[in-house]
Amino acid sequence: MSKIPDIRDEILRNVRARRVTASIVVDDEGIIAGIPVAMKECDNLGLSVLMTLETGARVKKGDEVVRFAGRPKQVVMAEEFLIGLLAKPSGIATMAEKFVKATEGRPRVVCGAWKKMPPSLKDMVREAVVVGGAFYRMETGPFAYLDKNYIELLGGIGKSLAAVASLNGHSKVVQVKGRHGDVISEAIEAAEAGADVVFIDTGNLDDVGPVLEKLRGLGLRNKVKIAFGGGLNLETVGKLKALDIDIIDVGREIVDAPILDMKMEIVDMETED
Repeated sequence: MSKIPDIRDEILRNVRARRVTASIVVDDEGIIAGIPVAMKECDNLGLSVLMTLETGARVKKGDEVVRFAGRPKQVVMAEEFLIGLLAKPSGIATMAEKFVKATEGRPRVVCGAWKKMPPSLKDMVREAVVVGGAFYRMETGPFAYLDKNYIELLGGIGKSLAAVASLNGHSKVVQVKGRHGDVISEAIEAAEAGADVVFIDTGNLDDVGPVLEKLRGLGLRNKVKIAFGGGLNLETVGKLKALDIDIIDVGREIVDAPILDMKMEIVDMETED
């Protein structure tokens, strides 16, 4: 089978020997993520990088993210690859920071939805979340996450916590959704059985107050952290600020954040010596 010709070679045949300088420019305000991967791609394409921002740099419309030089075909290919490697993670980082700013330091913002991404995207999403100042894990140290499926398999919350009791040095995070009783009862059972974090993953803000009230009444509130997740957006964060919550898990609003729009501009083109 004959190789399909690259139409770019035909389009650029009269200028293929020239050296071109180009830059990736942002069209909005945000935070830059994805720089290390983009730099590797520049190297793969044989481009000379003349300038690049650092990961985490704040940008506004018109700012250059990276400037590079190469042959016309290399530059055209750079537009196809580099924007994709920068725009999406920068959008995620920008949205993560919006949530972090909205909470003003408490509750702590976590985005665990990277686990639902295709394997090829997981590293990108995790890095972008961190660049935005959020966390991608419920606890910063080792922990055992007992979600609804583990709880189902192990026969309930108490038995699930008993199964991981030997994991010294690991925090125990228990997801409560009201499947084995009402949410309040599940939260109490988890706290009494040794959970370190009770994760109210119902998306219903009305569940939080009664759980906290009951835990305080039983003297259990100070023994556990309270996390909340499900359908969170920037508007609901304001309501959460008034509640005694330690952690919020924001999923789709962060991982499905719009791209930070970017474009490539030709800066200079010269004839090869």
